[in-house]
Amino acid sequence: MRDHYALRAFRAVAECGSFTRAAAALDVTPSALSQTVQQLEHQLGTRLLQRTTRRVGLTEAGQEMLQRIGPALNELDLTLDAIRQHGDRPRGTIRLTVAGVVSRAVIEPILGEFMARWPDVQLDIRVEDGLTDLVAEGLDAGIRLGESLQRDMVAVPIGGAMRAVVAGSPDYFKRYGYPKEPKDLQKHNCIKHRLPSSGAIYRWEFAHRSGAQKGRWFEIAVDGSLTVNDVPLSLRAAVDGIGLVYLLEISTRAALADGRLESVLEPWLPPFDGMYLYYPSRFQVPPKLRVFIDFIREWGTRELNTSQPRTQR
Repeated sequence: MRDHYALRAFRAVAECGSFTRAAAALDVTPSALSQTVQQLEHQLGTRLLQRTTRRVGLTEAGQEMLQRIGPALNELDLTLDAIRQHGDRPRGTIRLTVAGVVSRAVIEPILGEFMARWPDVQLDIRVEDGLTDLVAEGLDAGIRLGESLQRDMVAVPIGGAMRAVVAGSPDYFKRYGYPKEPKDLQKHNCIKHRLPSSGAIYRWEFAHRSGAQKGRWFEIAVDGSLTVNDVPLSLRAAVDGIGLVYLLEISTRAALADGRLESVLEPWLPPFDGMYLYYPSRFQVPPKLRVFIDFIREWGTRELNTSQPRTQR
């Protein structure tokens, strides 16, 4: 176990590029962490880190060490977690990566109830819209839209199909009218969304209503005076009458229900593949993750498919 800790300590310093930041992550003092790494280097008979006054870098031996121990440490962590969970109740930490919209629509509503039901299970949640390699990052599971899943993953559906909406405030439509089909958006002020992963502007997606291409999706590059990369900010801007917004229905449901927003172009926005909880297929599901999967599926069936009144044009 001591060797295991020394390897984890080295990996933390290498990834953080700093003894101070790595010590904070491991909840130890920088001096204790430095001593641990020095002892590891002494045992191996080679330097792993290049220390300067500004940062810590890897030697060639350190680079090779980091590449080799990453997968092994992840496997060891999974094994230790599984052993710890042989008691009567699931226990241990579930390390999750979730998209921002998932955090707001799914994680926030379930946190209190789940953690009250399973007090011996801890959650370590990373909110990030870019794709994350679960195995390389030592994560247990992720939650994304079906189109964004990693390959070779076991995928568990949460709540069934979803829809996107184009929405604006009643005041906006009073001033500028309602678009009847997607091409009319060229005459409207659209709130653009910048993708966090690539920095590109998201192109709004629709499906043909009829003809030979019925059901086939196509994209439109919209224009407008506001560009953001945050869903709540987009929603607030739409409610304030700045322009039209394209968001998942779950993000706009409350504003549509109470009349702050109205949806348009709904015949051009059919349901599509919804959210999935996914995890690597190469290991048996530990009890801590199993209870989380069961809980979130139960919640998804109960909540995400709840019908809400919508104003549509």
